[in-house]
Amino acid sequence: MSLGYVIRRLLGAIPLLLGISLILFTIIHLAPGGPLDMYLENPAVSREALDQIAKAYGLDQPVPVQYFLWLKSILVGDWGYSIRTGRPVLTEIVLRLGPTLELGGLALLLSLAIAIPLGIISASRRGSKLDTTVTLASFAGISIPVFWMALLLQLFFSVQMGWLPSAGYKSIGGGDFADRLSHIVMPAAVLSLATVASWSRFIRSGMVDVLNQDYIRTAYAKGRSERGVLLLHALRNAMIPAVTVIAVDFGTVISGAVITETVFAWPGIGRLFMESMDGRDYPMLMGLMMMGSLGIIIANIVADFAYAALDPRIRYG
Repeated sequence: MSLGYVIRRLLGAIPLLLGISLILFTIIHLAPGGPLDMYLENPAVSREALDQIAKAYGLDQPVPVQYFLWLKSILVGDWGYSIRTGRPVLTEIVLRLGPTLELGGLALLLSLAIAIPLGIISASRRGSKLDTTVTLASFAGISIPVFWMALLLQLFFSVQMGWLPSAGYKSIGGGDFADRLSHIVMPAAVLSLATVASWSRFIRSGMVDVLNQDYIRTAYAKGRSERGVLLLHALRNAMIPAVTVIAVDFGTVISGAVITETVFAWPGIGRLFMESMDGRDYPMLMGLMMMGSLGIIIANIVADFAYAALDPRIRYG
């Protein structure tokens, strides 16, 4: 993959991001309620104070004017200020990004470590009881709601057994490795559940297709071991169809696991998004959603790199 191709892809993302920003900005402002609703419930806040707050955040302007003012600020690196907390949007996001990267990174590593072996085993033993068991488990993992699985784990491991803390990032006065690990185990397991289930199915499907190819039969005819054929010959080509799904999930998870972080009170991007939704914090919502959109676009570019690495026939000029 040439540098010129990467530059063209990045430049092509600019009009895409502009279109996404326009759609998101419009939808946010069309939603019922507004950021000033929380002040209306307070009788101590006068109409003059509300007008001053609206003017300070540009909410007194028509929506098209608000959009172009926001776009102008974004282009110069000013993400605005949170209506809910009054702090810079970029500062709030950076503070929450670390915990999300920890949780999302561990969850994605767990997903890869489990999904790839499951997909290989299921494909190499297709039609067997093991394949049927893995298939049923995958369908169950895809079907079970994330919040329900999170509550079940909290009920068993925290309430009944008392082995793990039910929520939070670290204990009061704690924060060492063991304490942080005990807090991250359950949310990482929940977050990886759905991705393991879906990734293993894609990998299995790719492996089944590849194992029927002539070059695989030739490799067996030359006396190659089953493990060597599966890992050295079949897996590389079988991963190509799954790369897109994995790349998009990478971008989605890193940009914030909303439900998981909310249930486990994890101080990350996903929980910040829910808090901003509750307060109709327009600048924060736009910053978070644009960051998520950019993450997915970058993940797709990385997927193109992966295609070229897995299949030498693929070339990008």
